[in-house]
Amino acid sequence: MPVLALLSAVLVIGMEQLIQSTYGPTGIVGLLLLTIGIKAKSPAVSSVGAVVLALLLTGPAL
Repeated sequence: MPVLALLSAVLVIGMEQLIQSTYGPTGIVGLLLLTIGIKAKSPAVSSVGAVVLALLLTGPAL
């Protein structure tokens, strides 16, 4: 079980670093809102986080 927790922590930190390097602080805020919304079972907060991330992904295309 501790190996699974360590592996998931490394995965989350790696994902955060990838988003930070690609999308900057706004990407981290979007990911944070999405994560908090899922953990708190709040559809409004997770939706805001998902929209922020979606806008970052489609921003240059618009």
